Amino acid sequence: MTTPSIGQLLDSTVPMAHTLKLEYLETSPERAVLRLPDQPEFHNHVGGPHAGAMFTLAESASGCIVLAAFSDQLSRAVPLVVNAEVSYKKLAMGPVTATATLGRPAADVVAELDKGERPELPVTVEITRADGAVTGVMTITWTLRPNS
Repeated sequence: MTTPSIGQLLDSTVPMAHTLKLEYLETSPERAVLRLPDQPEFHNHVGGPHAGAMFTLAESASGCIVLAAFSDQLSRAVPLVVNAEVSYKKLAMGPVTATATLGRPAADVVAELDKGERPELPVTVEITRADGAVTGVMTITWTLRPNS
């Protein structure tokens, strides 16, 4: 039996990610890159991807990097979103890609967890269109809630 990839895990446990047909281009502890294909059923009033679809893309990318970076901690803590802030910068048209990076070293987060604390960590996500223009930036704060 093979272990599912981070993308397969997210796709099977988060129905919205599956519904949007997100593509998992990279899911490592250093970076997660997901793509939202151009799909007319998820367009907004100007023909680009709906803001809610882009939010889900970015939040999913942040979840992938958190799962990849802390997969060895999942037996003792549950990753949860604390808050999220998004800024839409330019008109997005066509397929868009979200690239997530951790805002602090994973070792520092684990050290806090080891002390019995509930660590928080920011994840920054840039959303770009095919020409490389940044259409949005999202910061998601995650926590690792220790199992009691």
